[in-house]
Amino acid sequence: MRRLPDATPRGRAITVDLEGESIPAIEGEPVACSLIAAGENVLSRSVKYHRPRGPFCFAAACSHCLMRVDGLPNVYTCRTPAKEGMRLERQNAYPSANVDIFATIDWFFPKRFDHHEMFAGVPIAEDVMAKVARQLAGLGLLPKEPGPEALPSRTIHIRVAVVGGGPAGLEAARVLAGKGVPFLLLERDANLGGRLIHGTPEEGAPFVPEPTAFPQGSVLRRATVLGLYDDEHGRYLAVASQEPEGLRLLKVYAERFLLTVGGHPPTLPFENNDLPGVFAGRAASLLLRRHDVAPEVATLVGHGPELHALADWMSQRGVEVAAVVDLKGPLPANAHPKACVGDGLKAHGLRSVGALSFTPQGGRKQKVACDAIIVSVPVTPGFELARQGGAKVEFDANAGHFRVDADADGRTQAADVFVAGDVAKVGTAKDAAAMGQRAAQALLGGLS
Repeated sequence: MRRLPDATPRGRAITVDLEGESIPAIEGEPVACSLIAAGENVLSRSVKYHRPRGPFCFAAACSHCLMRVDGLPNVYTCRTPAKEGMRLERQNAYPSANVDIFATIDWFFPKRFDHHEMFAGVPIAEDVMAKVARQLAGLGLLPKEPGPEALPSRTIHIRVAVVGGGPAGLEAARVLAGKGVPFLLLERDANLGGRLIHGTPEEGAPFVPEPTAFPQGSVLRRATVLGLYDDEHGRYLAVASQEPEGLRLLKVYAERFLLTVGGHPPTLPFENNDLPGVFAGRAASLLLRRHDVAPEVATLVGHGPELHALADWMSQRGVEVAAVVDLKGPLPANAHPKACVGDGLKAHGLRSVGALSFTPQGGRKQKVACDAIIVSVPVTPGFELARQGGAKVEFDANAGHFRVDADADGRTQAADVFVAGDVAKVGTAKDAAAMGQRAAQALLGGLS
């Protein structure tokens, strides 16, 4: 990964401290982005086998980018804005992430290591092994300094709470604003739009309005929803809101909850799929579109329309695409010239990706050099919040993932919980916006 030569200036050039070394960064961009753009691919080590880890999803949906930031452990560096002088430390490594003596576990136990069974039933040795396992388990170390004093929580009562500021949530907000219904749109990012601003550009996608296009106070950004709960006052969302004074807990009570949280970027099961340099498709599009960071030579694997759209777009931006392996096929008419239907994937490299091998359909195994493997497959619906609110979740055998059981208007088994967008049915941004519109109109029925 590197910053493109024609990169548009997107902020002030600063430096951050990575274990005593000054690393160039751009103020405000995710610090993990600055690190990989500077050639720092290994951000931590895995807990059990101490394999090198680099960022994968850039959506805080995996643990590959967790680092110690300014003394605080287990910080998602893919979501943490870079600041001048920020202190960064890698975790789960001794003496360092580059030379980690615990990585020998992976060599001594090449097939599997089950610490639960090791020395089980052997007097004394069993107790020693249990103590060692407890000492090695866990993520990071506790902070050396006490944390800042928590801000007092705040309670909000609203008619409709919309979670997610992507295409579905924004369209729902337009409908509610047009009807004069009080609502609160909660978005965990600093910007509205979701994949409309960081995904691969889609033809016919809706535009992204400014927050000022909605009624004052109806949009809350940098607000992460933690859960949907009940108490004696009703149902509420627990929200961690990043305010200028610090982090504040909000309790948002509502009559209707519209969940447009999208989905999680899944990976694929192939050998060495955890090497630094393996990225989710939407992570790669975010890095390229928002921060002008991209690989020099990329291979793309997966299936679905986003795979081929991303390959074409990366080629247009000057990235050399060495191969596009579609695991399902058939190839679309506008497929990349180096696209094929294939399988048998394997990533090669010691500390980061150096090549990908695969077998084209009807052909012989090939190996191509690259510095990044992009895994582009349809997202897995983020059903967890809806299920917590009482919605029924079922397994979709055709899609191969769980999804929220909802009708065409987003109604779920829970009368006050509605869903729209990828969380309901994975599709295009235009599809998500249409679902958001229908769900907003449907939830108006029965409001007090």
